[in-house]
Amino acid sequence: MITALLTAGAAAGPQGPAGPVAPTGGAGFTVAVNGIDGTPSTSIVLILAITLLSVAPAMLLMMTAFTKIVVVLSITRNALGLQGVPPNQVLAGLALFLSLFVMAPVITQINTDAVQPFLQGTITQGQMFEAAAEPLKQFMLHQTRQQDLALITRAADRPNPANPADVPLTTLIPAFVLSELRAAFIIGFVIYVPFLVIDIVVSSGLMALGMMMLPPVTVSLPFKLLLFVMVNGWGLIVTALVGSYR
Repeated sequence: MITALLTAGAAAGPQGPAGPVAPTGGAGFTVAVNGIDGTPSTSIVLILAITLLSVAPAMLLMMTAFTKIVVVLSITRNALGLQGVPPNQVLAGLALFLSLFVMAPVITQINTDAVQPFLQGTITQGQMFEAAAEPLKQFMLHQTRQQDLALITRAADRPNPANPADVPLTTLIPAFVLSELRAAFIIGFVIYVPFLVIDIVVSSGLMALGMMMLPPVTVSLPFKLLLFVMVNGWGLIVTALVGSYR
């Protein structure tokens, strides 16, 4: 049997290499980022999460209510004459949680329209970013003055947009920050005036009594703290800040 097979193989001779097989797929090169079940792979989600954390501070400062809130709280502390009370960490923490409270509807819409569909594999990364940017854009447009939009548009030497939806984020974000700073300084001015009046009254009283060597700030500080506590100052400020975004 073995001898017959060897004889047949020797008679047939060596076989040449087979020819190339034509590709069965279509032309082009693609990279799939989804897993087997169609949802994004864990590695891609992890990369996106790390990228988001790296740009989160800039987004928090430039695209949310954090800037106005922390500026108003800082001006309030300076108006009271307290340099380190409350500490910066307390002011930043209060501003952060107030920003989350104000931005809760926007965050919920981003999660519903962008994050969850992407995690379920129904939309692509580009579609997710577009869906996530839309609620933020609407929020910033409602808080941005037209004068600031026109200022940034002229500074960039761009044509005027036909409608608010056509405003690019590169123009909207700096205009939004300018509007937030303006509103924060207006609120800070209103807060500063009563405490300035107390300082003037105390200073005039000390001069009338001939007490030139006594610093007026030392005497006016208890009166400013008393006034602030009696009118529930922190509550009024937080109410005004939250109400300015309605």
